[in-house]
Amino acid sequence: MTLPRVLIFVAVLVAVGLFSWQFRRASHRAPDTSAPAVLMPPPAPPPSVTQPKIENPKSKIAPLERLNLASALNAPAADIRADLRLVADVLDTFRTNFPQGGNPVGSNAEITATLTGANRLRVAFLAPDHPAINRDGELCDRWGTPFFFHAESAQKMEIRSAGPDRKMWNDDDVTFTP
Repeated sequence: MTLPRVLIFVAVLVAVGLFSWQFRRASHRAPDTSAPAVLMPPPAPPPSVTQPKIENPKSKIAPLERLNLASALNAPAADIRADLRLVADVLDTFRTNFPQGGNPVGSNAEITATLTGANRLRVAFLAPDHPAINRDGELCDRWGTPFFFHAESAQKMEIRSAGPDRKMWNDDDVTFTP
């Protein structure tokens, strides 16, 4: 092989190498985000599950989606066991919407704040003005005593009512553990 043929061969190899390198580099690039993505709007929830969006009384940042999950809490026609089951259902709905997060955490007031819309989805699983929420922001049983929440795991929350004597940790307490 003569020198010009060797130079041409090397030039072709370099060109093929540059072309394949450029092709592989282009296939690993992030997608072009300059063009707006076309997204389909999410389906509307059934009208019986949600109420219209309301302004969060604690913030003017964005509307709060309000679910009507606990309207029957502490209703005269029910009993404390039904109330505890209802609160457990609200917590279960919360966990469904935050599968990696599990139960809301903290004191009763912190858990209640999370359930009334102080969460990253800004969804109120409980109405912020529900009559079962006292002036300290705690969710209360039918006798006006704040529930005691004990997270046994990320997916299991014991809920305790002090019962009619309003004293926690005695024989008339009622607990619910799903």
